[in-house]
Amino acid sequence: TGMAITLDIGEEEDIHPANKQEVGLRLARLALHNDYGYQDLVATGPLYKSKTLHPNAIDLSFDHIGNGLIAKPVLSGFEIASSEGPFVPAKAQIIGNQVRVSSPKVRNPQRVRYGWKNYFEGTLFNSEGLPASSFETP
Repeated sequence: TGMAITLDIGEEEDIHPANKQEVGLRLARLALHNDYGYQDLVATGPLYKSKTLHPNAIDLSFDHIGNGLIAKPVLSGFEIASSEGPFVPAKAQIIGNQVRVSSPKVRNPQRVRYGWKNYFEGTLFNSEGLPASSFETP
């Protein structure tokens, strides 16, 4: 099985993207990589892997970053929270192969989420142009 991430080609009023060709190409990448041995092919967009906590920020690491992470056009859709507080909109920036997320409203942040809405246009991609999946950290 596999998951084709379509945060960049979805439609707000229709759960089924009209761009079926791109969905098919993304599913084909998964099959080629997972089942046909094309290990050099990046199969999917970035998937959340782990977090590193800092006093005023959280650094996020991802699998499937290809040749690096990019923003299209700028990073948005990130939210941050303390262990017990509510999520608030956050600033995110790519630093190397990680994303640093912070907000002056949250001290000692513990959790991050991205694209946590019914409809969201992805802004985080790998260099191969594949979008990151929405996620919430533990």
